[in-house]
Amino acid sequence: MQASTHDDMNWTVAGAKAKLSEVMERAQLAPQTISRNGKPSVVVVSAEEWQKKTARRGSLAEFLLASPLRGADLDIERQHDEPRDLSL
Repeated sequence: MQASTHDDMNWTVAGAKAKLSEVMERAQLAPQTISRNGKPSVVVVSAEEWQKKTARRGSLAEFLLASPLRGADLDIERQHDEPRDLSL
């Protein structure tokens, strides 16, 4: 199997269109980059890899509780400026 550009993970748009099944097969093993006009445009990854990359890791509350600033006793004062005039 030969990819349409210089290595096994990079494809031109035309090459990827012509061999979409192969692009999909290879994406199960490693991300496949599709280039347009000589520049990387998109990356095709397996559904499993996409789920790993986009999975939520805990809640906002857990994130805030794990903050290194928690318990730092920051002294933050609210500014009492007048509201800005937003009319044009």
